[in-house]
This record gives sequence, structure tokens and C-alpha cells, in this order.
Amino acid sequence: MLQLNTKTFNPEILYVFDYENIGPTTNKHHCHDFLELSIVLDGSVDYVIGDQKTRIPEKTLLLFNPGVYHHESYEAGMSATQLHIGFRNLTLHGVPRDRFPFTSSIIKLTDFEAQFFDVCKAILLEKATAYPGYDLMIKALVMKLIVLILRDSATSQLETNALKLSYEAQEKQVMIEHIIDYLEAHHDEEVSLSTLSQSLYMSPTYISRVFKEETGESPINYLIKIRLARAKALLKSNANVTVKEAANQVGYSDAFYFSKLFKKYYGKSPSTLLRRHK
Repeated sequence: MLQLNTKTFNPEILYVFDYENIGPTTNKHHCHDFLELSIVLDGSVDYVIGDQKTRIPEKTLLLFNPGVYHHESYEAGMSATQLHIGFRNLTLHGVPRDRFPFTSSIIKLTDFEAQFFDVCKAILLEKATAYPGYDLMIKALVMKLIVLILRDSATSQLETNALKLSYEAQEKQVMIEHIIDYLEAHHDEEVSLSTLSQSLYMSPTYISRVFKEETGESPINYLIKIRLARAKALLKSNANVTVKEAANQVGYSDAFYFSKLFKKYYGKSPSTLLRRHK
């Protein structure tokens, strides 16, 4: 089984939606710059992946790596209900970031099929009821889907070494995991490239360059995202907390600066979010 680092396993969920399509219809050929999981809950659909057309029956999942072109089509009389999940920030040990090292995008689970589709039902229920904290529940359930995919013997048979990282690249990946682990553990403290450098015994320049190569952003920007995500969760779960208290708990002594950052990232101020959840 492909290995996950429990300290850094934190995929960013971009969207989760379900819909029913009825033929005849054909969608546009497209690809994404993130991972997409498409799950055929019932019915059947024709998928064109690259230039290969395949009929996909119910209870089949499709995993599209970034850059994989695909589209779906339905002949007259065909229909299907699908659940689509877009996500990124996935790291599997020894595999490039945001990649599943499988020889096929089409997966038919065996060992964990029933459990997998029970989780899909739970996701749909969370979306339909939208109780407080439903977005966190959906993220947890999507993470469970990913683990079940990796556990299943069907995917272990599809693993390929073609996408595996070289030893040197794996060493860099381990370093990135150490940095992320450090940022998660110390997000409420004063953190700088200098403190990271002292902790990892590496130069600040090297840390900054490799981290940006692997994640697409600087360590400090990554830290900001961690802090703001923690603050957002705190504000949504605790109606009694103040903006200043939330700022302090995630490492910001200046509540005004924290509020500006929060609004920049989420499009609304922390006080607005707090009012909505009181």
C-alpha cells in the first residue's frame, strides 16, 4: 500500500458536488491542474480519457491526475449520477506531489467497495443537511475515501514505478514533510526562515527554494494558510471567541493585521464569519 504521512496528510478540498446526467449529451474535453475523483454512483456513462473511450458502469471510480484530458458522454437512453471531488495538496511517499501512481484512471474497488460507497452516501447526507461544521465533516470523509482507495488490492495491482521519485527526490520530499510538520506544530509561535534553518540544519535559501519547487509557495505563505485555516475553524466552532483571541491563538498579536490577511484569503472578515455562526 502507498504510504501517507499522518502528520502532513491534509488535502485541500476544492469542490464536492453530485448531479444526474441524462443522454444524449456530451461534455467538453478538458483537464485540471489538480486531482479529480469522479464516482459513478448509479447508471452508466461513456468516458473518453485521452483518446480512449470506455463505458463506465455504476460503482466505478475515476481518478484523474493533473493534466489528464477527459470528458463524459451519454447516448440516448443512458443516464448516470456521479459524485465529483476536486482536491490538491496530496503527498504519497515516494510519489510526486498531487499524483496517484496508477496505470489506469479507471478503478473498480474490491475489498472496500461497500465501505467506500457508504462513505459517499455520508458525504451526500452532509451536503444535504448542511449542519454546522459540515464542511469539516466532508473533508474528513473525503480523506477516508482516499485511504480506502489506497488500501484496496485493486489499486495496489495498478501501481507503477514509472511515476515513482528518484532517491534524491524522495529525500527532498522527506525534507518538505519535516518542514510542514514543523509549521503545523509551531504555527502559533514566531516562525521565520531563520528558525526553520536552525531546526533543520539547512540554509534558509535552500529551504525556501526546495519548498517552493515542491509546493508552489514559500514556507511563510504556507504557514499563513495553516494559521488562517486554524483560525477559520476556531471562529466557526466557538461563538464565544473574539477575533483578537482567535488571532492570538494562531500566532498573530496584531488583530488588525490578522483581519486583513483573513479577508484577503477568504473574501470576508473574521468578524463577519463570527456573526454568521452566533
